[in-house]
Amino acid sequence: MLFMRRTGPDPGDSRKEYNMENKRIKTRTLTGVAVLTAIVVVLQFLGSFIRFGPFSISLVLIPIVVGAALYGPWAGAWLGFAFGMVVLLSGDAGPFLAVNPLGTILTVLVKGAAAGLFAGLTYRAVSKAKELLAAILAAVVCPVVNTGIFLLGCLLFFMPTITEWSTNAGFPSVGKFIIFGLVGGNFLFELLVNMVLSPVIVRLIKAGRASNSENRWVE
Repeated sequence: MLFMRRTGPDPGDSRKEYNMENKRIKTRTLTGVAVLTAIVVVLQFLGSFIRFGPFSISLVLIPIVVGAALYGPWAGAWLGFAFGMVVLLSGDAGPFLAVNPLGTILTVLVKGAAAGLFAGLTYRAVSKAKELLAAILAAVVCPVVNTGIFLLGCLLFFMPTITEWSTNAGFPSVGKFIIFGLVGGNFLFELLVNMVLSPVIVRLIKAGRASNSENRWVE
């Protein structure tokens, strides 16, 4: 009895190639996120020396937006979480930690992670229509969410203390103290920097994607 040798493609080969490609993508993603995490840590420590009012300027929102656009919302959330961890470890949240440690930890970590998450979701939702607009909106959403959750944390955990700070600083109302004394300068600086650098964000995203494509062909 003669047996014919099968010369067609083996379905197992296609599955192996698919699995190998998935591993390559995961490796590139982990490497890219690790590099951006290191950038976030360094920039936040450097930013702790630049202050508007009682708090330092966050220079890390650009790499958070880039990471969220390149690797997805959950990568953005991780980068934001790393940003929050550095804020806690650097002592920048010291005045709040002295008042309510648990409230401070929750506020700082949640605001950073949420800023990265929503920046990524915004970019994903808009980028199919127009990439520059997606980058601008993501760059705006990031500081807005970061500052918004900080204000919510102030309302939930620190209002008696903030009221006392407002009185000692001579502000006529707590609201004006929060806007002009706590978050106003920082928020405007971060928002303007992100908006001005939105074209740069787009270039960085394109460069990251081009690098990933080149690595894919090399592999």
